[in-house]
Amino acid sequence: MSETRFLSGDEAFAEGVRLARPQVISAYPITPQTVVVERLSEMVERGDLQAEYLHVESEHTALSAAIGASAAGARAFTATSSQGLLYMAECLTYAAGGRFPIVMMNANRSTCLPWNIYGDQRDSLSLLDHGWIQAYAKDGQEALDLALMSYAVAEDPRVALPFMVNLDGFSLTHTYDNVEVPDPQQADAFLPAYKTDNRFDFEHPVNIAYSAGPAFNRYYKAREHEDMARAFDVIEQVEERFADLFGRRYTGGVEARGCEDADFIVVTLGTIAGLAEEVAAQLRDEGVRAGVLRIRYLRPLPFEDLAGALSGAKAVGVLEKDISFGAEGTVFTNVNSALYRAGARVPTRDFVGGLGGDDISADQMRRIFRALERLAAGEELAQLTFLGVEEGEGR
Repeated sequence: MSETRFLSGDEAFAEGVRLARPQVISAYPITPQTVVVERLSEMVERGDLQAEYLHVESEHTALSAAIGASAAGARAFTATSSQGLLYMAECLTYAAGGRFPIVMMNANRSTCLPWNIYGDQRDSLSLLDHGWIQAYAKDGQEALDLALMSYAVAEDPRVALPFMVNLDGFSLTHTYDNVEVPDPQQADAFLPAYKTDNRFDFEHPVNIAYSAGPAFNRYYKAREHEDMARAFDVIEQVEERFADLFGRRYTGGVEARGCEDADFIVVTLGTIAGLAEEVAAQLRDEGVRAGVLRIRYLRPLPFEDLAGALSGAKAVGVLEKDISFGAEGTVFTNVNSALYRAGARVPTRDFVGGLGGDDISADQMRRIFRALERLAAGEELAQLTFLGVEEGEGR
């Protein structure tokens, strides 16, 4: 039987990892990820989780150790955040190109300078092109569930790619809520033991993680792209099995709230979607047809789901916690690409907020929706707005 527990997002994710039964955990603590590897170390010490727990000397080594474990045929887990994720960057492409289905939890946190331990999403969004599946959790329950589902997706032979689950630093990692923790037998039925042919085998030697020159390299990259692009077929099947076993249903690449008839839609990802949904509901009561689209997966990018949910709107705003300096927000670029590919002519604007953990208020959210109303009416608006900066709010 499952049990309901009062857990932080970090603790919820650690419980999900326990249920996934990784055989090797390589750990290097960094705020605000530390609680995950602390709880896992306690589980291993108590005997609740049978795993090799490696306390390594750096984030680079943490992912290197996970790659080695996966190459030996073991289910592997690691976790990081911010500068730690950037320190791992060299290893990310080794894991993806080697087709090693490692699961990593990233606690989204600002990158320096200025030095800052609070949450925005510049760390993971700067690494979208490194070949990892990227999902963004909204709350503790989804964090736990993604810990289980990520292994089922990553280890499917049709995918065979590493998986990064992102939790907003502090606003999710350190926020407590009631979370339903599945029974271990249920989890075992959902996620069987890991088996793969992509491993070192002294009885049947194979060559893995090798070099490939110009004549062959393109084939490997093309197949890596094709398998990533097709991963939604597996994600949908995994989520369907998950719903059948646990009764919680997820919605693939995006989660739409009130978008069917919405004139004005805010697109975002992570925990801030909760505030956006509250404000949209208030505006609905005032006669404004507002909607919210939360992106759950940025890689693979849900092109069709994005375009399908947004094409009927009069104006779309993207609210994101990152900036690609000198260009625009990374999420904004991806959303516009999806609309362009679908031939949708919807005016869009970019709103950047929450950098360095800055609070995004309900009033700011309401003003974003009002700005979209003005945009739809033909008013010229800045392509990019930094919340709290261009608005002159005490800065």
